[in-house]
Amino acid sequence: MGVFGTLRRKILTPDVSETKLDVRGFHVKNPQARELLETIGASFLRGFGHAAEASDVSAAERELESVPFRFRGFAYEGAAMGFAVRDALRPGRPRYVPQLLAGRGDAHVYMAYVGVGWAMARLPRPLWSRLAAPDPLLRWLVLDGYGFHQAYFRTDRYVRRRYREENFPWPGDDHGWYAGHAIDQGIGRALWFVGGTDPERVAQLIEAYPRERRADLWSGTGLAATYAGGADEDELRTLWERGAEYRPQLAQGSAFAAGARVRAGLLGPHTELATQIFCGMPAAQAQKVTDEALVDLPEGGSVPSWEVWRQRISASFVSLGQC
Repeated sequence: MGVFGTLRRKILTPDVSETKLDVRGFHVKNPQARELLETIGASFLRGFGHAAEASDVSAAERELESVPFRFRGFAYEGAAMGFAVRDALRPGRPRYVPQLLAGRGDAHVYMAYVGVGWAMARLPRPLWSRLAAPDPLLRWLVLDGYGFHQAYFRTDRYVRRRYREENFPWPGDDHGWYAGHAIDQGIGRALWFVGGTDPERVAQLIEAYPRERRADLWSGTGLAATYAGGADEDELRTLWERGAEYRPQLAQGSAFAAGARVRAGLLGPHTELATQIFCGMPAAQAQKVTDEALVDLPEGGSVPSWEVWRQRISASFVSLGQC
């Protein structure tokens, strides 16, 4: 990779200690959950490091493809953050993230957009215009990633004090009012980590937020429980019971996770188990529900297409009698 790549990696990459549950002050359910969550964090940083050091995107992709099956998506998420930071720190149009999305990163497109959101959280606002989020539908995942980052690293403010962004400046269009909802979806994902994959603890964290925020939080939690895993069947059923009022959102988040896993070819038993409980069907079938909800998706309305898509998916599971 060369001396400049090695130096760039050393300067840009956060220390792996930042992903330790004890350092973060997160709940520890048991040693197995701790190991899983810390491995996810380490895999993310591994991907970030590859992106920081690589001479080009293809060089990073070769390294990313060697990450173990279950954690590869998190490595691509970290790589997207790393490439987004590099794009933002150099003048001109974004180069690295578009190349990642056009290459092997396309299979991990949802995780890549989330990774761009991590970069947003670390970069000064004047540099946000240099971040690449070309898909008008998926761009809301950038704010999901931003919300996850803030809850993960600024837990006291965003989780314990339940701070919510007001008048968020990105993406800066007529749908700016929706930014807080997208950020809350990311916070909901992070709560699965903050709560140590313990369904009772996670439910307590969500219930401490104002009622009007809980639907988005439960959606994010359903996504994380399905994509990251860490809970057995009884624990997932406990989460399903605790979130009874928000089952359509739990199912929607779970289906999104299934779609991300299936698209990337990274489907595993923990995802299948979660979609059976939350969606009442195998992961591949849950993905089809998300795909069908995309047909004739309206654009340019008062509600972002992203939210219309989410609502359609939730309504599908209600009509199927799952919620």
